[in-house]
Amino acid sequence: MSDNTAERVSLKDVNNYVFQRCLKAYYEAKDIVKGNVLEIGTGEGYGVKEIAPFVDKLTTIDQYVTDIDLTKFNNVEFVKMTVPALDFPDNTFDFVFSFQVIEHIEDDKEYLKEISRVLKPGGKFICTTPNIKTTLSRNPWHIREYKKQELKDLMLNYFSNVDARGVHGNEKVMKYYEKNKENVNKIMRFDIFNLQYRLPRKSLQWIYDYMNDRNRSKMHKQDNDLSASITVDDFYTQEVNDDSLDLFYIAQK
Repeated sequence: MSDNTAERVSLKDVNNYVFQRCLKAYYEAKDIVKGNVLEIGTGEGYGVKEIAPFVDKLTTIDQYVTDIDLTKFNNVEFVKMTVPALDFPDNTFDFVFSFQVIEHIEDDKEYLKEISRVLKPGGKFICTTPNIKTTLSRNPWHIREYKKQELKDLMLNYFSNVDARGVHGNEKVMKYYEKNKENVNKIMRFDIFNLQYRLPRKSLQWIYDYMNDRNRSKMHKQDNDLSASITVDDFYTQEVNDDSLDLFYIAQK
């Protein structure tokens, strides 16, 4: 995945809904993690800023070099690394977290196997990924997306138990979601041959980024007060169901 794509979300007004939705996972995680922690997918650095103050050590990895000023943190190490292979010894970390990453991994089985390997006995893996049931269109940057039971069953091959939660939004969030859904459906009505699912995934990435950015900008202009007013507090987690926006799973080794 390129580091210049809609998949790398920054805090711009047009991206506020997606940014706050992603940020919710870190807010949940910082109340859970402790000790020696690994983050897979540094991205824009939300994990470093939110998690580092609450743990003894945070190792954060990404296939792209980070722009974060790590000198601000005395307990953070960045390692350039491409997963699923994890270049760490067995039983190293107390917690591993990886948000909006597994859907990009070709070999998700090896990915989970490696995470389980580097976790200490009793350690936990915290994972988020889009819920395919609430995804509005095919995202060509994703290798796959998961149904709630599908991901749980996969994780249980490598972990002893899985706490299956979901990220949900309040009335304000769902108003934005429904408007977004309406706009996407208007675009998708021109795809009369269902090409979004028939064409090779990579051939659609540039048009997806273009249309995604155009749609977010349109929604921001149409109702700036709604899109700009959404905060992390407008999202919450509860037991997962088909209406969850994201799957938020905590798996224990």
